[in-house]
Amino acid sequence: MSETVWSLVPPIITIALALYTKEVYMSLIVGILTGALMFCNFNFLYAVDTMFTVMSDKVGANVNILVFLVLLGIMVAAISKSGASKAYGEWAAKTIKGKRSSLFVTSFLGMLIFIDDYFNCLTVGTVMRPVTDKFNITRAKLAYIIDATAAPICIMAPVSSWAAAVSSSLPENSGIDGFQLFLQTVPFNMYAWFTLIFLLFLIWSGKDFAEMARFEEKNGGKLIVPAEYQDEKVEMVEGNGRIFDLVLPLAVLIAGCVFGMLYTGGILEGASVAQAFADCISSKGLVIGSFTALIFCFLLYVPRGVLGFNKFCSCFSLGFKAMTPAVFILCLAWTLSGVCGSDYLNIGGYVGKVVDANATIGMFLPAMFFLVAVGLGFATGTSWGTFGILIPIVLAVIGEVDEMTVVTIAAVLAGAVGGDHVSPISDTTILASAGAQCNHLDHVSTQIPYVMLVAGCSFVGYLVAGIMSSGWMGVGAGLACLIVSMVIIYNKYAR
Repeated sequence: MSETVWSLVPPIITIALALYTKEVYMSLIVGILTGALMFCNFNFLYAVDTMFTVMSDKVGANVNILVFLVLLGIMVAAISKSGASKAYGEWAAKTIKGKRSSLFVTSFLGMLIFIDDYFNCLTVGTVMRPVTDKFNITRAKLAYIIDATAAPICIMAPVSSWAAAVSSSLPENSGIDGFQLFLQTVPFNMYAWFTLIFLLFLIWSGKDFAEMARFEEKNGGKLIVPAEYQDEKVEMVEGNGRIFDLVLPLAVLIAGCVFGMLYTGGILEGASVAQAFADCISSKGLVIGSFTALIFCFLLYVPRGVLGFNKFCSCFSLGFKAMTPAVFILCLAWTLSGVCGSDYLNIGGYVGKVVDANATIGMFLPAMFFLVAVGLGFATGTSWGTFGILIPIVLAVIGEVDEMTVVTIAAVLAGAVGGDHVSPISDTTILASAGAQCNHLDHVSTQIPYVMLVAGCSFVGYLVAGIMSSGWMGVGAGLACLIVSMVIIYNKYAR
């Protein structure tokens, strides 16, 4: 059943089961076991062995991300216990005068932290959650803002782990400068640009529709903390921390993560900044930065008596506990991705054959690759895996680098982000839920209509770009479609 249409069954079962039962852990386990059984010709013992082999391989390959999450959780617990978060929340509540202002500040912070989407999701949630809670902003709305400014901003930032991932996705013997090609795709990444524009419109207008509107109305403007986070009172203040006890650790965290990426990319061996980012091991850089920031927290808090030694050490278990849901879901999501990967059911191989067989109509290539990337990103929950599969196919199909090649690769990147954005098994979606401390499936269900609207406008843009052989005309058409949609939403949902 490898590399056939049957390879789509495990992710479809997982997603459908998750949306129906609202139980994401069991849904992932069922999807993983289904995929393993299909690969092993329904030999149960061999399937279970395969399932845990894939899990160990995936967790081992991504252990730096898990360590980063735990270290960040410990640091968040320490900041909260110190009283710094409370001091910041009280200051922000006085300074930020309303719901709209708090949402704008949240989105601005999300756009500012463009280095890495994992870092973005958890940092923005940690810093802004106390502020949005003050104005009774639902966790689902906060999670959407975090998600809508994480991957979309990272996929357009030249200095980010995503730029390095895209650059490394080109075939080794292609003779193409991957970094320069990435820069050329930025203006034509319609999904990323349109998502940011649409987000700012939603905040400015105060409008919501579809599931998000129903969720907001159901909660009646009151903050409802999900059950899984209600007993997670990391905010038990035991110190007399001030605002700078929050700002300084976060500044060290950002600087440490940037330096960590540059260090792993060879900046100390003479590499340029651009080359160091292109060659960096971003996950290891995040670990270096978060560990450095945790040591800084210890030196900032304990000698000054903000937190005692024992109280600081108690943050280890609190931080780990806070990240347990995200860690568990990530491990399962990576395992499902592995079962569907090239060594097992090989969804990418099947998609590649389908694309190759239908790639003769050149004018529809950007729109077609956008749809394929959305579907693949949605099914696998990974942007990087999606464009890693499809970019070499684009270059093989088109053959030379011209404007339409750039637009088509931009469509792949846009579709990968869009599919990842809407997928309930995406690590970024999971981390957005964790950062906002929002029920995961509440976040998924409320953001799906928003994602689909922006994706639809992007599809129109890529269709026009292919037919007219002009990326800029495509951007104009997609933007016009988005503006019309926003006008309809503004008038239909006027209060």
